[in-house]
Amino acid sequence: MSQRWILRAIFARPDFRRLLSTRLASQCADGVFQASLAGAVLFNPERQANPASIAAGFSVVLLPYSLVGPFAGVLLDRWSRQRVLVWASVIRCLLVGLVAIETSAGVGGVAFYGSALLVISGNRFFLSALSAALPHVVDGPQLVTANATSTTSGSLATTAGAGLALGLLGLLGSSNEAYAVVAMGAIPLYGLAAVIAGPFGRDQLGPDDVERAQRETLAAVARGLVAGGRHVAHKRPAFTALAAIGAHRLCYGISFVVTLLLYRNYFVDEGFFRAGVTGLGQAVLFTAAGGFLAAVVTPPGARHVGLPTWIAGSLALAAIAQLVAGLPYSMQALLPGALVLGFAAQGAKICVDTTVQEQIEDEFRGRVFSLYDTLFNLAFVAACVFTAFTVPDTGKSYPMLFLVVAGYASAALLYWRATRRATAGTPQPAPVPAR
Repeated sequence: MSQRWILRAIFARPDFRRLLSTRLASQCADGVFQASLAGAVLFNPERQANPASIAAGFSVVLLPYSLVGPFAGVLLDRWSRQRVLVWASVIRCLLVGLVAIETSAGVGGVAFYGSALLVISGNRFFLSALSAALPHVVDGPQLVTANATSTTSGSLATTAGAGLALGLLGLLGSSNEAYAVVAMGAIPLYGLAAVIAGPFGRDQLGPDDVERAQRETLAAVARGLVAGGRHVAHKRPAFTALAAIGAHRLCYGISFVVTLLLYRNYFVDEGFFRAGVTGLGQAVLFTAAGGFLAAVVTPPGARHVGLPTWIAGSLALAAIAQLVAGLPYSMQALLPGALVLGFAAQGAKICVDTTVQEQIEDEFRGRVFSLYDTLFNLAFVAACVFTAFTVPDTGKSYPMLFLVVAGYASAALLYWRATRRATAGTPQPAPVPAR
């Protein structure tokens, strides 16, 4: 089955197109909101950004949801996912308005980060619901391509939203009021996501065979969480894939904080290559371009060599790119490196998403994807905190660079060996056949 035929097949399904459109509207809004938030916190001249403050900000925003996220996953296996998509979008409209008011008023500290936490929590809950719903709108053999199309186009929508926000900031300036106006731009896009998801049938996106009428107690939710954890622990391919993506997220978190510091405190404008928030936008654009390339190359490539091989190769490629592009500590090297890292990150994620979707039964899928999301957050926060105590304010640190390279390389090797041991003495599972 050719890649072109699969794309035609999935886009021929109105339910897939509607789910994808819901994602695009929501993730474009995410890009607008996140760019305004990053600008207000990290590049506002009235604020100071160092590794410790960046780590504190991300910890406040991400860590609380990371601790309650798995419980949300259990609810995703009980609540109508269509209702989740609609109401999560509506609630985010209200919360973004609150954050915009706080930004305009110069509010900081716990109140500001708490409001931002609620918005981001809604985003994570929404994306977990989308991932759990995807197998309900495409057939199993089409999941690799559907994941590539959905996640990559979603990332591009986020990038487009961030680019729109940066363009508006270029016109409005860098005042608190300007950041507030840009944040408000996310509200109509979240509203559009709710409108698009509305026509889905209440049960069309799952979950299947679940008693929705039962009111869950905290104990029941905890038991469901434990059951989901046990389920994924017995699904070795999914378990090792999640471990690999967790290692990637640790390395990526370190690189992310270092990149923020380099663009804020180390780099200076050099013609086309810009420092500050504009230069960071360039890096995001190159990363998105790499992700788009991965969406084109990964589905046929993974079918040919198998998902585990593609995941291990992506991690190895990230190690090489980090070394080659990182050593010069220049914007000229960083941007092409961002492109390759974007390709590696997106390629690995597409394959991990597909592995989890194929291995995990539907009644557990929501909580497992929420656990997956929690792993992402915890690894990222741990990387931010670690970096806060080990990297100078400029972000330039050769020991940290080599540590990230070693982390990617070790993850590639260990994952490869784990998958080889799991299949030793048994026939290698065939990739999705090309017909």
